[in-house]
Parts: sequence; C-alpha cells; structure tokens
Amino acid sequence: MDVKKTLLNFKNGDISIDEAANELRYMPIEDLQYAVIDYNRELRAGCPEVIYGEGKSLGQIRGIVSNMKRNGAENILITRTGEEAHLAVKEIYPNAKYHPICGIVTALGNPFPKNKGLIAVFSAGTVDVPVCEEAAITAEFLGNDVERVYDVGVAGLHRLLSRLDKIKAANVIIAVAGMEGALASVVGGLTDKPVIAVPTSAGYGANLGGLAALLTMLNSCASGVGVVNIDNGFGAGYLANNINKLSGCNEQKQK
Repeated sequence: MDVKKTLLNFKNGDISIDEAANELRYMPIEDLQYAVIDYNRELRAGCPEVIYGEGKSLGQIRGIVSNMKRNGAENILITRTGEEAHLAVKEIYPNAKYHPICGIVTALGNPFPKNKGLIAVFSAGTVDVPVCEEAAITAEFLGNDVERVYDVGVAGLHRLLSRLDKIKAANVIIAVAGMEGALASVVGGLTDKPVIAVPTSAGYGANLGGLAALLTMLNSCASGVGVVNIDNGFGAGYLANNINKLSGCNEQKQK
C-alpha cells in the first residue's frame, strides 16, 4: 500500500477521512497470527520485506504473498524455498520466477532503480555456487548488474589471477568460500573495493559446518573485508546492493 496514493486519494475526495484512516491504520504492519507483515519496510529501508521460505508451509507463504499483493506490493523475494512455493506464488504473481540453484522465488512488477556500479560474485569452488547464486539473484533483484566468477579458489591461484580484470571492474566484491575460506583474504589483498566474505558450510569434518571458514574470514589480514554469516548469500547480496547504491548513480525508478 502506497502512503502517498492514499493521501492523494483523500485530497482528491476519492476516499473519506475514515477510509483513509482505516488504510493507514493497517499500513505499517498486519498480524496474520503466523506472521506479522511489515508493509512500510520498502519506504523505510529501500526493499520490501523478504520472505524466508524455509520452515513455512505453502499455506503460510500463500497467505503472506496474498496480503502483500492486496496491500500494493509489486516486488516479491522469497528465499530458501522450492518449486511448489513458486507455483503457489505464480497464482498470485503470474510473472513469478523460480531460481532452482539457490531456491529463490522472485516477482518484479516495478523494478528497483538501476545501480550503475558492478557487483562481482566470486566462488572458491563449484560447491559454493548455490550460496553465490543466492547473493547474485538478490543483488540483481534489487537493481544491480552482477558478474559471476566461479571456481577460482586458492588451490589453483592462477585461476583467480587470470580474472584480475573482473576484480578491477567491480564496485563491490562478494567472495564465497568453504573449506578454510582463504579466498576472501586473497581477493581483499588485490583490490581497493569493499569485499563481502561469505563462509559456506562446504568442507570436510574439521570445517565444522563452515565455522573454520568463518573464523578465517573474521581473522583476515587483508583490509576492507567484512563478513556475513555462514551460507548467508542473501545477506551478502543485500549488503552489496546497499554499498553499490552509495555511488549515487542510480537511475530514476521506472513506472
């Protein structure tokens, strides 16, 4: 629901003061018992509330999305979900798209302002790609161009060094790695751009489900490296978007 549209409708006499008050009363949040929807998040934070799909039933996802649609939401992002949820969302948003590699559902009715800076997503190994794709799809959903550079881990350092042009071209870099998580430190030592490190749970026993990679990244000796939680591709993509927007060169939002 659009605050400005409600106020304009009242100003033009299309709705009464009581109708406007009723709309505004439910605009900030709506309690569905199993979820409380934050309708004003895009106005406040630049992105509508993102639905974390894991652990939610199809009925709950359908209910949340239906209420968001009813309240004027044009863009939907659901993470950690499956094809069944996609089909349910598609009934409400016919343009909904499923990204199976990372389990994301997106629907874009009114694309976000385009950020001109490039976000590059690097993976240490192929096994890290699902987390990379969660980051990349999130960043693209929010209006960014994304360059993917996969399987360039430090076990074959020449692979990474052969992609220095991609590092130089990026405004923000996301480095995704499991095992010992060394990729972020190496990338951080090759660039003056912010590096967002994402540890993944990929690795043998002593990797401890990503804890080893997390600690390596937190202890990076390279400056300019920040770290998100284990397997948190969404958080990395969202943060990269916020950094990229600071360049101040986004285009006017299309209507």
